[in-house]
Amino acid sequence: MPTVKGSYEAVFIFSLKNGEENVPAMVEKFKTLIENNAEIGEVDEWGKRRLAYLIDDEADGYYVLYNFVSGPEFPMELERVSKITDGVLRSMVVRKDK
Repeated sequence: MPTVKGSYEAVFIFSLKNGEENVPAMVEKFKTLIENNAEIGEVDEWGKRRLAYLIDDEADGYYVLYNFVSGPEFPMELERVSKITDGVLRSMVVRKDK
């Protein structure tokens, strides 16, 4: 049975505590991970924004939205990797076409 692909979007909030100069490497790391496992679409960098509440004593984060198409296994792997990656404050992956 063929795998049904779905359209997803992932929002990441990257930490700024190690300096903004480290953010492009994080953005690229997840972009590459998505490219290697899915068909990547638009990557929309929202930039530095004030958080609604402190996360790990940080008041600001760097927001990035990734759009991609993949099978149902990859979004779970992307969430797993984001949870164990130092420098990711929060992430959320949602399916858009349901």
